[in-house]
Amino acid sequence: MQLFPLLCLLLLSLGVATLRRHHTREMKKKSKEPSGGAMVAPSSRGFVFDLYRALASSAPNQNVFFSPMSVSMSLAMLSLGTGSHTKTQILEGLGLNLQNVPENKFHEAFQQLLQELSQPRDGFQLSLGSALFTDPVVNVRDSFLSAVKTLYLADTFSVNFGDPVRAQKQINDYVAKQTRGKIIDLIQNLDSTHIMVMVNYIFFKAKWETAFSHENTRQQDFHVTPETAVQVSMMSCEDEYYYFLDQNLSCKVVGVPYQGNATALFILPSEGKMQQVENGLNGKTLRKWLERLTKRQLELYLPKFSIEGSYQLEKILPKLGISDIFTSHADLSGITDHTNIQVSEMIHKAMVEVDEAGTRAAAATGTIFMFRSARLSPLRIVFNRPFLMAITETTNLLFFGKVAHP
Repeated sequence: MQLFPLLCLLLLSLGVATLRRHHTREMKKKSKEPSGGAMVAPSSRGFVFDLYRALASSAPNQNVFFSPMSVSMSLAMLSLGTGSHTKTQILEGLGLNLQNVPENKFHEAFQQLLQELSQPRDGFQLSLGSALFTDPVVNVRDSFLSAVKTLYLADTFSVNFGDPVRAQKQINDYVAKQTRGKIIDLIQNLDSTHIMVMVNYIFFKAKWETAFSHENTRQQDFHVTPETAVQVSMMSCEDEYYYFLDQNLSCKVVGVPYQGNATALFILPSEGKMQQVENGLNGKTLRKWLERLTKRQLELYLPKFSIEGSYQLEKILPKLGISDIFTSHADLSGITDHTNIQVSEMIHKAMVEVDEAGTRAAAATGTIFMFRSARLSPLRIVFNRPFLMAITETTNLLFFGKVAHP
């Protein structure tokens, strides 16, 4: 029997982000307000931080950057086509308690989250969408198509994968268009054995309300390790920022809000305490930081940096209990009537750039299936050693990472 890999790609696109001054009360209110996606928000689950720790441990002392939104949405959409133990592993891996929350409520919450995040908003752009490219020679179940259209707002396209060059161009052109040309040629080496490509894109763009001045940027040391330093372009600005000293985890948290409801958190562990902070990361910790940030005059030093990450999630997710989908035990009967289908590969790629004007961030997750075969004096905070970074939109964690080497 000829093998027909089923290729499923999830894409998180490029964006530009900027500082904004928020009133403390408004910021705290937003962090406490429930949203339609609250129960599925990656920030409220252990999955995202377990995934971060797994990614970080696979590459010690290296940069880490990924999109929890992209990965979790990829798995949630995939679960629509799974059955039996395969489905249970994915949903429980994402933090869903099937005894307390019915599966349909889980997907409906994602649906509401997508609808809310796709609404026009003042100050920044955040658009989300999905697309399903299917080969007419393969019978994809109507129930699966209907579910991804209704719950994940996916567009559907018929593609002749028998002409892989043309199919690859069609899909890559779509991706490039949705990401404003920031991610091109995402799919490579497509061949006639592929039968489906699923794309989920997120485009985020905003500007700093108070940009860093180029005139204040200076070359300074960044201590990659206590013994090793590299020269970086260090931005600086004295202004009111959000600040919290987490004495339990031995770290300083600086909140740099974007226009709209998004916020960047820069977390600076005390010297030698990075692992302690990483071990303490969870949804409760993130919510505590968001709720306890208060305005403070800071003299902030932050390096310009550009980092990227590429991860083979089929090697990582089994460590988090999501394994059947990558084996001959996979039950993907909800996608097609073919019985011998499994996920052979799941790739996640992400990048972020921070400069005086703002932040640019992009990510992509590819899943490949195939048949079995307080007002005080200014406080000086210098991010001149490895630190963590998060980008949130209300309670939803869009990006997370570690800057170990700018």
